[in-house]
Amino acid sequence: MTRTSRFILAVAGLLGALAVVFGAFGAHALRNVLDDKAIAIWQTGVDYQFRHVLALLAVGLLARTRPTRAAKVAASAFVLGIVLFSGSLYALAFGAPRFAGMITPLGGVAFIAGWIALAWAALEGSAGA
Repeated sequence: MTRTSRFILAVAGLLGALAVVFGAFGAHALRNVLDDKAIAIWQTGVDYQFRHVLALLAVGLLARTRPTRAAKVAASAFVLGIVLFSGSLYALAFGAPRFAGMITPLGGVAFIAGWIALAWAALEGSAGA
């Protein structure tokens, strides 16, 4: 396993663990603190974090045999997307100013870039294979 793939998989593991913690926190500790709209915003952040942790795992597994620049870009974009998209939703659920919501689409763009880079990494070097 390459150093890159180990790092990506370790980050995916940590972000996955955090997603479980945030999901449980939202389901239990926040139920009596936040209103239903804020809980829904929180849950959306958790859902997208989980989904993109799975994408990050895929990148880490791909990087075991193809530690390409595109794989590194995909991993970075997914992590950035989790921080910006899910992070801004977590902040909004806790009452951050509405302008914090302008960060959320930037996270979405990072997610899209991550998926495109993952596709590129999967195809890179496969001509004629």
